[in-house]
Amino acid sequence: MAAATLSRMMVGVASASAIGTPSASPVQNADLQQQKKTCVNLQVVRSRKCSNSMLSLATLANLQQGGLVGIGMDRRSGRGCKTSSVVAMVAVPTRPVSLPAEPDAAEGGWGLGDRNLEPLAEGGGGGQGREKDFDPSARPPFTLADIRAAIPKHCWEKNTWKSMSFLARDVAIVFGLAAGAAYLNTWFVWPLYWLAQGTMFWALFVLGHDCGHGSFSNNKRLNNLIGHLTHSTILVPYNGWRISHRTHHQNHGHVDNDESWHPIPESIYRGLDFRAKTGRLSFPWSMFTFPIYLWTRSPGKTGTHFDPKCDLFMPNEGNDVRTSTACWTAMLATLVALTFAIGPMWMLKLYVVPYLVNVVWLDAVTYLHHHGYDKKVPWYRGAEWNYMQGGLSTIDRDYGWFNNIHHDIGTHVVHHLFPQIPHYNLVEATESIKPIMGEYYRDPKKSGPIPVHLLDSLIRSLKEDHFVSDEGDVVYYQSDPNFSSNFFSN
Repeated sequence: MAAATLSRMMVGVASASAIGTPSASPVQNADLQQQKKTCVNLQVVRSRKCSNSMLSLATLANLQQGGLVGIGMDRRSGRGCKTSSVVAMVAVPTRPVSLPAEPDAAEGGWGLGDRNLEPLAEGGGGGQGREKDFDPSARPPFTLADIRAAIPKHCWEKNTWKSMSFLARDVAIVFGLAAGAAYLNTWFVWPLYWLAQGTMFWALFVLGHDCGHGSFSNNKRLNNLIGHLTHSTILVPYNGWRISHRTHHQNHGHVDNDESWHPIPESIYRGLDFRAKTGRLSFPWSMFTFPIYLWTRSPGKTGTHFDPKCDLFMPNEGNDVRTSTACWTAMLATLVALTFAIGPMWMLKLYVVPYLVNVVWLDAVTYLHHHGYDKKVPWYRGAEWNYMQGGLSTIDRDYGWFNNIHHDIGTHVVHHLFPQIPHYNLVEATESIKPIMGEYYRDPKKSGPIPVHLLDSLIRSLKEDHFVSDEGDVVYYQSDPNFSSNFFSN
């Protein structure tokens, strides 16, 4: 029975492989099919999962997309087919299906033209069409240009007046909340004020973030003005952070070159003392790290966002860094003067506590956009990394009622790939790219009004995601069983 199944499998794969190479000679096709038979034969012999089962049509299509195309080469490594290259593609137990004798090549057959096939996984449907063994680090069957082309043209258009209206809304709410809390001045109101005002400080940060990307308006001077006003008021050096954030986008998903919340290689992790590990990986302390990051950056990196000589910055960006540092200093001096004028308790209640709430929002959101998905996301080095592959490792999140308040920052994948898109068009742009990305898009878990479900993802990731291997071009987070990331369990 197993031999018969193996024979049927290799015939099916050989037939599917012929699609997409109509110009090849009979001799070339015979050689190509034999190479692919050999690859699949090696896998079936070594896998117990494939016995007495038949590959689904979707899996056969995936064999073409995932490396068994073109003289039997592994597209990711460029080497000849190896068993490890196709394990994820063929070790899928499925229900027996009938294969047509000759697929219609004009209709796409079993090949790249038929992307809507559902995998026939045992036990029923495929869970939104995803194979159990989908490898998110595999090269996708689409390009960055394909994703860009799917986004409607109007999504790229920046409306300065619309952006200014969001800014006016946020500023009005900030002053209104402060005036209301100061007028009522009761301990029942203050905790509500802190949560609301801290959230609005975070919303202002997001608008300044958009200015840094140039998505606020087409006017660079206006972007710089609004960026300095929104960021300096919450003690962020606008240009210093803008440039480091640019580095983050240009190197997203890269273990060594990414900036902010990137993985720590094991050799660096082992060299950290307990305080450093606790500050970065322990809940809740890791949610207050952003101000420290501005001064010291991440483990393994040196410099500060305030020093124009830091290796984050190009020599011609020195004046930009000095300007934002001067604005930051002026805001700090203003806060000190106000503290003397109104008293430290009023400053604590009106500004300091909301500022800390804003920091928690910033750290939690930026962490969850790169960590804490149900299945671990890949990180890259060397030849395995490219801009699109790194961007696909980011994660969208649903924040319920807060989506609109903090300007749809949860639509993070399309933003990371195309940061020029204004925030008010990110939702539409995300919907437009989902059909292209298919299983490479990670659907966010739907939130209720308050995104309390994300707390579990956050704490679980901090418990499990400690470091990555020093070796390998595709790596995943590993855990240190000797380190507890939960403060409450220490």
